Amino acid sequence: MRGFIGFIVMIQGAMGFIGQTFSDGAWGLLPHWFDLPSVAYLGMVAAGAALAVWGDVDKKRKRKQVGSGAA
Repeated sequence: MRGFIGFIVMIQGAMGFIGQTFSDGAWGLLPHWFDLPSVAYLGMVAAGAALAVWGDVDKKRKRKQVGSGAA
């Protein structure tokens, strides 16, 4: 679940940063509720990537524990 949420946060941050930097305004769902600076969108990309990596590493670790416990 962390990986999925991280992916969504990463996409929203990327869309906000790209839209705000290269277009008239930020894209995505967040600009409808919040007025964030470009740096905050970059932070969201980093936080989303960290969540996605954390979820993937945790999933692999659990799979490895189940595999070694059954043998």
